[in-house]
Amino acid sequence: MYKVQKMKQTMKRSFAGLVAALLVIGFSGCGDDFVVTTPQGSLTDAAFWQTEADAIAASNALYWRKFSNNNMYGRGIMWYINSSDDMVTGRADGASQRVRDFIADGGESRVRDYYGFAYQNIQYANNIIRNIPGMDIREALKNRILGEAYFSRGYFQFKLAGLYGDHRAGIPIVTEENMEDDFFPRTAHVRENYAAAAADFNRASELLPYFTSYSSEDLGRAHKDAADAFLSKTYLYWGQYDDSQWSNAVEAANRVINSPTNRTLINTGTPETDFHSVFYIRNNWSSEYIYSVVSGTQTGSILPGVMLEQVGWGLYNGWGYFHPTIDLYDHFEEGDHRKKATILEFGDEFNFNGSSRRYFSSNSWTGFQFNKYMEGYWEDFSINVNPNGNKPTTNLNIPLMRFAEVLLIKAEALLMQGQNADTEINLIRERAGLAPISNATMDDLKRERRSELAGEFSDRHKDLVRWGDAQAAYSKPDMGRAHFDTNDPDSGYEIIQVWRARDNFNPNVHHVWPIPTRYVEASGIEQNQGW
Repeated sequence: MYKVQKMKQTMKRSFAGLVAALLVIGFSGCGDDFVVTTPQGSLTDAAFWQTEADAIAASNALYWRKFSNNNMYGRGIMWYINSSDDMVTGRADGASQRVRDFIADGGESRVRDYYGFAYQNIQYANNIIRNIPGMDIREALKNRILGEAYFSRGYFQFKLAGLYGDHRAGIPIVTEENMEDDFFPRTAHVRENYAAAAADFNRASELLPYFTSYSSEDLGRAHKDAADAFLSKTYLYWGQYDDSQWSNAVEAANRVINSPTNRTLINTGTPETDFHSVFYIRNNWSSEYIYSVVSGTQTGSILPGVMLEQVGWGLYNGWGYFHPTIDLYDHFEEGDHRKKATILEFGDEFNFNGSSRRYFSSNSWTGFQFNKYMEGYWEDFSINVNPNGNKPTTNLNIPLMRFAEVLLIKAEALLMQGQNADTEINLIRERAGLAPISNATMDDLKRERRSELAGEFSDRHKDLVRWGDAQAAYSKPDMGRAHFDTNDPDSGYEIIQVWRARDNFNPNVHHVWPIPTRYVEASGIEQNQGW
C-alpha cells in the first residue's frame, strides 16, 4: 500500500510542476539545429515567468522531448506501427516481438516510455497556458507561445487517444485547471479526448502565425497550418465513433488546402523523382511541409539510421530494423514511382558515402530496405550525417504530417459521407505517375494511403484497425525474399515466411494497446480490457 501511495505521489509531482532545468532549456542555431539544447541554469518556479527570454525558453521545452528523445520519434512509436503488414522488426528483439505478436503486457521496454513522455509534454504545455497570460511581454509573442502550448497539448492528447483509448474508456485529461489533482481518471469514452484535442487545435489555430511568417531560426515550431492539419486528422479518428465529424475533417483540411502559405504537393511533372524529392534535405521546408521532427547532425530523429542496413556495409552504424514486407512491395501498382522511392531491393543502384553502389543485404529479413530516408547518406558522411553512430540522425527532417496526407484525410472524410473524392485522390496519383480514376471508392483510398505513406509515422497499423481490416491482414504470415547469396546484388532468391500469421489478433482487444504497466500501477487507473 505504501509503495502504491508513494508512486502516486511521484506521479502527482511529475504532473504538478515543470522541472526548472527543463523550463530554462534554450535552443541555439536555426533550421536543422533548432533542437540543439543548451542548459541555461536552474531557476525556481517563482523566479521564472518574468521575461520574454523565460517565455521563449518555456516554449522551447515543448520541442526538446518530442524531437530529441529516441523513444518518441526515433524508434518509440514506430514499434507500434511495426505491427502492421508493411514491415517486420528485422532483428531478434523479444520486447518488440511481444508487441508485434499482440501478447504484450505493458511492461515491454520498447514501448513503455512514450505514454509518460507524452504526459510530460502535456504538463509543459499546461504550465505555459497557466503562466504566460499574466506575463508582461509582446502580445504577438504571447499569442505564439500560447498557440504552441495548445498545439502540443492537443497533439499528445490526440496521439494518446489513438493508441490507448476506445469506446470503453479514454485516457486521463490533464489541463492547467486540474494539473495539481491527486488522481486523473480515464474518461468514459475516447470521444472526450478527441473533443479536448480538437478544442486545443482550434485554439492553437487561432493563436499561431502562418509557417511563412517565421524567420529561419524559428522554422520547426508549430504553426497555423499544422494545427489545422492535425485538427483534420483528429476529426477523422473521431468520425469512427461519430459520423458528424466527417464534415469537420473536410472543413479543417480545407483550411490547409486553401491556406495563403500555398501548401501543395511537390509536382514538377517528373514523377520519376517528384515523390522521392519530398524526402530530400533541400525540401525540408518545401510546399509539402506541414510538421516534422526537426533533425540535424547532432540531434533529431534517428529513424534514418534505424532503418539503414545493420552496420551500413561496414561504413556506418546502421541499426537494421523495420524491413518492408513482400506484401507492401507487391501492393504498388505497375508504373507507380513511389515504389522505388519507398523500397530498395537487391540490384538497385544508390549512392552511399559519396560512392555509387548496388543494394544487397546480409541483414534484411525480407530482402528489402526502406529507401525514403536515405538521402542523408548519399554524399560523404561528413556533410549530412551524425558522426555518432549511436545517434544516427541526418540533416533530413522526418515528417509527422505532410500535405499529401491532408489531401488523403479530406478524401477519406468525403467518401465516408458518400461524396466524390476523385480530385484529391487523383492529385496524389498524378504525382506518382499513375492514371486518374473515376468514382474512387474506399478501397482506392486505402490503396493510395498505403502507397503514399508507407514507413512513415502516419500509422498504417492504426489505419487497419479503424477500417476494420486488421484481423484479415494479420491472419496471413509476412513473407520475404531469401537471397541465395546475400552479398551479391544479382543473387536469385526464394520466397519464405519471415513472420508467422498472427491469428490471435482480436479486434475487440487489440484495437488499442496496453497502457504501460508502470503508469497503471502509479496512477491507479484501469488497464485496457483484455491486456
